[in-house]
Amino acid sequence: MSEAVTLPRPGKNRGLAIATLLVLEAALVISWSAGFVGIRFAIDHAPIFLILLWRSLVSGLLLLPFALTLGSALRWRDVLAQMAFGALAMSGYLAGFALAIGFGVPTGLVALIADMLPLAVALLSWPVLGQALSARQWLGSCLGLVGVLVASGWSLSIGDVPFWAYGLPVLGMLSLALATLLQKRSPAGAMPVHQSLCIQCLSAAAIFALFAWHEGGVLPSLDPGFIGGILWLVFVATFGAWSLYYVALRKSSPARVTAVLYLSPPVTMIWAWLMFGEPLSWAMAVGLVISLAGIVLVTRSPGVSPGEAR
Repeated sequence: MSEAVTLPRPGKNRGLAIATLLVLEAALVISWSAGFVGIRFAIDHAPIFLILLWRSLVSGLLLLPFALTLGSALRWRDVLAQMAFGALAMSGYLAGFALAIGFGVPTGLVALIADMLPLAVALLSWPVLGQALSARQWLGSCLGLVGVLVASGWSLSIGDVPFWAYGLPVLGMLSLALATLLQKRSPAGAMPVHQSLCIQCLSAAAIFALFAWHEGGVLPSLDPGFIGGILWLVFVATFGAWSLYYVALRKSSPARVTAVLYLSPPVTMIWAWLMFGEPLSWAMAVGLVISLAGIVLVTRSPGVSPGEAR
């Protein structure tokens, strides 16, 4: 009598896939929030634009051999497009939230504002892509804005922070959203991730070099805190966060991945409280919950999926 062959049960495989996805998403949230924490740590050891310069330059140079040898041959048309995306997305986004942190805006609040990318993508989809918002998307966008106002209303009284500094992460977030939509329309958006990230990092480094030179110089500091901060930003915040983001997109829906990123603000707030003693408040927590509710409405609405507009 032959032995019965035991086939793997679909339910068991599905459970394993879900567990794997949850672990992947948890790692994504942690690595995404690491960028804000890394900048907050590094600014105690070097000027902001020097940090951004060497974060981008080291990341780009480490990726360069892979970009030149792996994947299809680079075409100048696509390279120039990726350089423009890097200037708008990486330079604008990183400079916006880094300068805000440097001026004393609470790190958790900066993360809350800068991570509102789905709302910005939804709002800019009509003028850029010609796709109008649904009533649910408008409601979600308004809720997200209310959440930021609730959270920032309390933090405005913390320390001596210029009022206009709270607009810096907003500008950075809008810059990334605009670059996301423009890249969605461009044929260069199909370039492999390691190639596009390399070009964008190097183009951002060129821009940051000009500001760093104006700020005092472009030579790296030999301070252990500076070196440690750069390594953290390169391997955890750049390679870790972005690679996990794209892997998650292949295993799950873009709407879910984008929504998961909005768990990074509370993680950032807790890190900033533990590492730097930045205060927590009920207002910031309430604002976060309101913003998350708005984001859920936007990402679950039919039409544009923010995560697809990379």
